[in-house]
Amino acid sequence: MIVGLSNPKKKYHNTRHNIGSWYIYSLAKYFNVLLKEEKKFFGFVASIKTYSNDIHLFIPNIFMNINGGAIYKIASFYNIDLNEILVAHDDLDLVSGTSKLKYSYGHSGHNGLRSIITHFSKKKINFYRLRIGIGRPNNKKEISSFVLSRPFNEEIYLINISIQNAIQNTIALLGKIT
Repeated sequence: MIVGLSNPKKKYHNTRHNIGSWYIYSLAKYFNVLLKEEKKFFGFVASIKTYSNDIHLFIPNIFMNINGGAIYKIASFYNIDLNEILVAHDDLDLVSGTSKLKYSYGHSGHNGLRSIITHFSKKKINFYRLRIGIGRPNNKKEISSFVLSRPFNEEIYLINISIQNAIQNTIALLGKIT
């Protein structure tokens, strides 16, 4: 399963914190599938077929700090373990226009990742993370307003480039793990 972390779509879709959902929408477009709201999972879902496997795409449509419950629910329904999930999320420690794939344990202070780890297990389980850079504000006190605001046009351009690169890396990853 591939998950794009987000806050509720209507109000927060265009914010930096929802970069994970931007990635999922771009991935769905690449594979020519539409995401549909699935109320029982509290989010939007689609399936793609690649390398003879069904891959579920998922965007939770609930607040970031509680999205782990929705992700756990859909993963349990499809019998998917945490180490079989790629989680795409915004990352303050990477500049706009960069993305990095990581397979490890931990949340690095990201509340969405913290919620996922809490819902899946208290044990240390490695999972795939696609970190999409959004940069960091100069003042640490502005982080909350920064991630919940819309990026500037030049940032959007760079973020979209990193998302396209991330899609190519995801396709390569899917080929390696299937």
